[in-house]
Amino acid sequence: MVRQGKSRSADPKQSLVRVRGWQHPSKYTLTQVDTMKGLPSLLNGSSTRKWTQSTPSTDTAEDEGQSGSTISPTKPPSADISSGGSKNPMIWTRRKITWLITLIALSVAIIVVVITVPVVLLVDDAHNDDPSYYNSANRPVRVVQDFPDPGLIQVNSTWYAYATVATPDNPDVPHVPVSTSRNFSSWDWLQGHDVMPAMSSWETNMNQYAPDVIQRKDGRFVLYYSGELKDWLRHHCVGAAVSNSTSPLGPYIPHNSTLACPRDHGGAIDPAPFKDVNGTLYVVYKVDGNSVGHGGDCNNGKKPIVSTPIMLQQLNDDGVTPVGDPVQILTNEKVDGPLVEAPNIIRTDRGIYYLFFSSHCYTSSKYSVKYAWSTSLKGPYTRAERPLFRTGDFGLKSPGGATASIDGSKIVFHAFCGDYRCMFAAAMNITANYTILPAAL
Repeated sequence: MVRQGKSRSADPKQSLVRVRGWQHPSKYTLTQVDTMKGLPSLLNGSSTRKWTQSTPSTDTAEDEGQSGSTISPTKPPSADISSGGSKNPMIWTRRKITWLITLIALSVAIIVVVITVPVVLLVDDAHNDDPSYYNSANRPVRVVQDFPDPGLIQVNSTWYAYATVATPDNPDVPHVPVSTSRNFSSWDWLQGHDVMPAMSSWETNMNQYAPDVIQRKDGRFVLYYSGELKDWLRHHCVGAAVSNSTSPLGPYIPHNSTLACPRDHGGAIDPAPFKDVNGTLYVVYKVDGNSVGHGGDCNNGKKPIVSTPIMLQQLNDDGVTPVGDPVQILTNEKVDGPLVEAPNIIRTDRGIYYLFFSSHCYTSSKYSVKYAWSTSLKGPYTRAERPLFRTGDFGLKSPGGATASIDGSKIVFHAFCGDYRCMFAAAMNITANYTILPAAL
């Protein structure tokens, strides 16, 4: 059947392109044969495929009442595969190949950067460490097994260290174990000796944590510790006990009431005494906010994270009576994970106060001995960029719970040794730029 309509141009230069079932005169003529044989021909310019615009026809085509659409002169026409035509292959030009090569190179560069940057940062961090950390003579000495959270005092020529009880749920073991040393590098654990054999009425008969000792003006000693509350098990508050003699070995008689017990915030633990240059006594401790946390690491790894501030409390000369309200001198930040704890303060001859503390959960490899410094006892304190000891230093695992000597030359702390937390002894050097570095005992 001959379809009635306007006559078409007889120009042989015009090609016919099938578009959705009807024919339309193309405005392009394929004037040369494509001699491209592959990618090399594109690179050397041997491809001769090109489209040239021919004189457009004044005719139009119609198919069953549909009028044809004009094909854009800016690109060659393509066939509709659904109508039986074949799709034109992609035309590779120099510009397209250049863009492709550029994109591939850029992708490879991004992958290299993503992989390399963390490694470079780790290497730089290691290279930026002070050489003191690579001197084996500065290695801390493991001195007592299963002796965590050590407190420290020197009386005459003897050092005394007090620790968290090794088996906290056993009421038949010493509540506060003690070790002694004459040279700081070798220690004797006084097995079976309990410096505080009796407990106060407000606490249970076990689970005493992190004891520490200071000497009063009258020659007697005051022991500070974390005691478990009878009416709130697994929660602690700070207690104090006074020796009934002038011996640091006790026995110590506990005070009838708690020294610090912020129940609304989880209680308090990790007390450490401090005597300022004018003789004023203080105790620094941690508010145990993670004990009322929402789960996760050390019960405070899930949001909202509960604050675990470090508090400074002035004391009367008796060492057991608070003077005024406590002052916050530090608290946990995002970099600390669930908590900060184990505070300890010393003052150097230059008048600089150093606050030692630990952060993250004690079971974590991120647990470490950190420190901050200030020209004022009450702060603000500037944190050091690098912990004094962290996992990996001298082979240590999760070091923390440190107590420094009054003169700032020595320090004890615990770190994992197999299934135990052992006490380590080390020397340290406080530099002119406030940095503390390990030194040889």
